[in-house]
Amino acid sequence: MTPREYDESDVRIRPSRTTRRRSKDRPSHSDSHTALVVSVDRGRSGCVLQDGPAEGQLVVAMKARELGPKSVVVGDSVEIVGDTSGTEGTLARIVKVNDRVNSLSRTVDDAAKLERTIVANIDQLIIVVASANPEPRRGLIDRFLVSAFIEKIHPIIVVTKIDVAPIPDFMEKYAALGVEIMTTSSKIAERPAQVAEIAARLNGKVSVLVGHSGVGKSTLINDLVPEADRMTGDVNDVTGRGRHTSSSAVALQLPAGGWIIDTPGIRAFGLAHRDPREIVEAFPDLAEVAATCMSHCSHAEDGCALNRWVNEDAEHAEERKLRLESLRSLLDAKSYVDLPHEQ
Repeated sequence: MTPREYDESDVRIRPSRTTRRRSKDRPSHSDSHTALVVSVDRGRSGCVLQDGPAEGQLVVAMKARELGPKSVVVGDSVEIVGDTSGTEGTLARIVKVNDRVNSLSRTVDDAAKLERTIVANIDQLIIVVASANPEPRRGLIDRFLVSAFIEKIHPIIVVTKIDVAPIPDFMEKYAALGVEIMTTSSKIAERPAQVAEIAARLNGKVSVLVGHSGVGKSTLINDLVPEADRMTGDVNDVTGRGRHTSSSAVALQLPAGGWIIDTPGIRAFGLAHRDPREIVEAFPDLAEVAATCMSHCSHAEDGCALNRWVNEDAEHAEERKLRLESLRSLLDAKSYVDLPHEQ
């Protein structure tokens, strides 16, 4: 049997997928408008225009395919094109996410160190905790503070329900780090003045509220922005935990200017994606001393240079000791703690 001879008829030419001419040129989007992302829900972002004659107009937009996997979160400054009239049923496109000043992120997978950004471009981090019901969890506060210090976000702790139980003693350690502590009561007679003091701190700023479910975040939001009408929830008597009343982050404009971002109740805030050195570097006075430590010092060892630093100034030894203990609690907080999800 003679071998078959092949000719050009045996060659198959795969047709091109499209007849459209391909080009690497991308549109410049020189006619885009800058907007602030105030909500993100199922691929649709609520954006408030920051320039042009329609400044302040709320526009619904979707992320352009050219952005790839880059996420869009509340607080982002973006460029949008298309129909920016804000008319019901219209949809614009987000073609660029402008550089972020900072962001608040958490680890959602400790092993893979998978980082998820919650909000971006924040001036202040308002950590809301209850003095009781539910009991304050120091570990979560520490982890929030780690992110705030690293990202250069000004932290404020608001302790609610102080009429139910006194402010926890461990709050003194946060004061030693320069963290402002504010309080609110459940008593109607006391609350207006307390809320007014908090509102004064938020004016003209972009602030984000974080904390466990049931600590009173939504109640505080309703006091600060009466038309917000955020749903409030009770605390489970058995578990001592609250139920989620906010399902996604949303930015609300404050009456006197500025924005307050309400976030869902967070029960897990991992920091596995953070380098411990970043935490130490957030405190210049301690970082200078820590730089003289032995290699790979955990800053919790007997031979740590920070121990000597505490005793170098007898007059301020107690103050320095408190500050060092606070730093070490933040370093310990880097470990990932996942609290069980409650239905």
